[in-house]
Amino acid sequence: MPVAVIDIGSNSIKILVADRTGTGAFTALKYKTLDARISAGISRDNPELSAEGMARGVAAVAELVADAAAFEPAKIVLVATSAVRDARNGGDFVAAIREATGHDVRILGGEEEANLIGRGLTCDPALAGARNFYLFDLGGGSLECLAFRERKITQAISLPLGCVRLTELCVNDPSRPFSEAERLAVADHVKLTLRQSGFRFDLPPDAAAIGTGGTLTTARAILAERRGKTLATSDTLLTVDELRELLNYVGRCDLTDRKRIPAMPAARADVFPTAIATVLAVADVGGLGAYWNSLYNLRWGVAAELLEQSMHR
Repeated sequence: MPVAVIDIGSNSIKILVADRTGTGAFTALKYKTLDARISAGISRDNPELSAEGMARGVAAVAELVADAAAFEPAKIVLVATSAVRDARNGGDFVAAIREATGHDVRILGGEEEANLIGRGLTCDPALAGARNFYLFDLGGGSLECLAFRERKITQAISLPLGCVRLTELCVNDPSRPFSEAERLAVADHVKLTLRQSGFRFDLPPDAAAIGTGGTLTTARAILAERRGKTLATSDTLLTVDELRELLNYVGRCDLTDRKRIPAMPAARADVFPTAIATVLAVADVGGLGAYWNSLYNLRWGVAAELLEQSMHR
């Protein structure tokens, strides 16, 4: 029987309904993303979810729970990440979801989130042959950094470098073009935090860098649109040079023009320059020349965990 996972992220709330095929491979029966931005104010010393953000989040979760019910899943699991675990009123938000849907929310710790993202990535059939690689998952509240050696996780950390958080910290007015001073502020903050974290770029020189999350998926979709392709038919390799050129382009635009860029989600346009500046700063620290984009991340990791548990019952 299928399982359903609802991922309550800082910027968006997503669902995956998944099952196993007859060969044991994972397959998606439904996936959907709703923009809710529950994390406004996440950069404060004492982060607190706003009433408006919580209301958007509860409504989005309720809609996705109703979507999941149509598949009669064996289990529906709700997980929350950086915005909820960091907010002092995260418990109130969880209680509101429970009241609206009848479901509890599993709040993931940073390392737990990173490990589940890593597990989800290993479900990607396109990466079946990858042995040594780095994985970076950029969300609204945090950046998960992992290293795999012979497909086993050797490092997994969660850093407070999400694109909503850094936009609040480093960008004076997200409705205006992204200035060079703001780009440097983001880059310096990311590089300092990453170096102080102790994360090591010590895999063999041919190790790949893989990026998951909405930032690189959006970048890939925008570049695909330019080439007359869809996301599904586009190249999954995004070079650092392409990402730099894309940042130069979107950075010159104000928010109104950014929202008009084909394949740019309107709800992501305000934080997108910060997000691209973040992944470029990570590439600079690690000496990375490109990212492979994968759509397999946290939801897939939780689904794999649930499906494996059901097999042993």
